[in-house]
Amino acid sequence: MNTLGENNSRVMESLNALFEHTTEGIIIANQFGTIIRANPSSEKLFGYEIGELLNQKIEILVPSKFSNSHQKHRDHYNANPHSRSMGKGLDLYGKKKNGIEFPLEISLSHYKNNDEMFVIAFIIDRTERKVAEEKIIRINAELELKVEERTKILKETLHELEASKDELSIALEKEKELNDMKSRFVTMASHEFRTPLSTILSSASLIGKYKQSEEEEKRHKHVERIKSAVTNMTMILNDFLSAGKLEEGKVSVNLALVEIPSFINDSLSELSNFLKTGQEVTYKHEGNHDFVTDKQFIKNIIINLVSNASKFSSENKPIDINTIHIGTELQIMVKDHGMGIPIDEQKNLFERFFRAKNVSNIQGTGLGLNIVAKYVEFLNGQIKFESELDKGTTFYITLPLQNENNTIN
Repeated sequence: MNTLGENNSRVMESLNALFEHTTEGIIIANQFGTIIRANPSSEKLFGYEIGELLNQKIEILVPSKFSNSHQKHRDHYNANPHSRSMGKGLDLYGKKKNGIEFPLEISLSHYKNNDEMFVIAFIIDRTERKVAEEKIIRINAELELKVEERTKILKETLHELEASKDELSIALEKEKELNDMKSRFVTMASHEFRTPLSTILSSASLIGKYKQSEEEEKRHKHVERIKSAVTNMTMILNDFLSAGKLEEGKVSVNLALVEIPSFINDSLSELSNFLKTGQEVTYKHEGNHDFVTDKQFIKNIIINLVSNASKFSSENKPIDINTIHIGTELQIMVKDHGMGIPIDEQKNLFERFFRAKNVSNIQGTGLGLNIVAKYVEFLNGQIKFESELDKGTTFYITLPLQNENNTIN
């Protein structure tokens, strides 16, 4: 009997510790809306002293303009109590003791004791998340404004070219192509950034809850998730910027002497957070180490091909890279053991925005290989590939030795 009592006592102590020390605000009210208990996090959240919320009406925490409607919602909940998120799809706000209003999330639950019902509210401050959401909306609005400005400029240009029928037709076609590309850029950026941003927000929120030293592994896990998401966003943004520069003709070749093995190893180190579990990159070089080429182009080519190899391969699948400097040529080979490319779609592989039907569920812009092909073309090189479904894909690039004293536009 004593053992049972001791167990019950320990359980109650654990529950009370959870209530007192959780970072989430918890408030318990009776069916009349009177607060009977509030944990320290909720008191701090709303700016009240310890015990100051007890026996207060729950509406004290609701902005005045919503007070009457909140009482109606409370009566409705009492008539049909059930666990749920409060105000799903709506912006909810709480009111601090000093009158300041702030966004929050509330989840409701309930229990009965001696036929009397009590409601439990779990409360999270959404201020930082709200700021992030507003920032995304502002960025999208700025992008739309830029699209409108560019479209306006293009229309003015077309108006000036009305004297020439042939030139007007070409300009109209170019405008349509650019507008389509801009529309796809905006849509794709919004879609592709949503997943890594959600990962960053959720992991950043969870890191703050792991405060004990024994939770270091959990913190490290979420830090690595944030690093991976940022790397992914950076690569997507680089694709957008590179495609934009290529489209606008703002790219030039800057030749320099490159120590190929060390340079490629340095480029590969930037992809460490991108690789899946168990994936390893094996790199080998043959021949002279020095080669004259454009460093940034080579780096972008390697990063795009290796990141594709990683994305379209399963965990624990190796990725092989070989470089060979023979005579006046540099040969680059990147091989994966992934899903491969369907034969009937291989002819479209280097087209802008192309995505094979077997990778539609994998995140990507469809710009990477188009950019790689453009860079190879700028370097007067050649690119080809071999691919087989479920066995993998190998890319072969051949680049001629350039004259270090020349710059190609």
